[in-house]
Amino acid sequence: MRDRDITRRYSRRQFVDKLRRLADAIESEKAFTIQVAGERLRIPAEATFNIEHERGEGEQELEFQLIWKALED
Repeated sequence: MRDRDITRRYSRRQFVDKLRRLADAIESEKAFTIQVAGERLRIPAEATFNIEHERGEGEQELEFQLIWKALED
C-alpha cells in the first residue's frame, strides 16, 4: 500500500452528511465506509479516535482523526 496524504473540500451539507453517518456507525459500534478521492476506505469499529488542535500563523485547525491498522494487501 502506497503512502498517501490528501485533503478534500466538501460543501457544508456533504460534510454534515458524512459526519452524521460516521457518528451513527461509531454509536452502533459498526465499521464505517467512506470514499475519499476515488479510494474506498473501511474504518473498523475498533478504530482509535483522536481530536487534534493546531494553532499557528494566524490560523487554527481542528482535526477529528480515526486511526486503525492497515490490512495487508
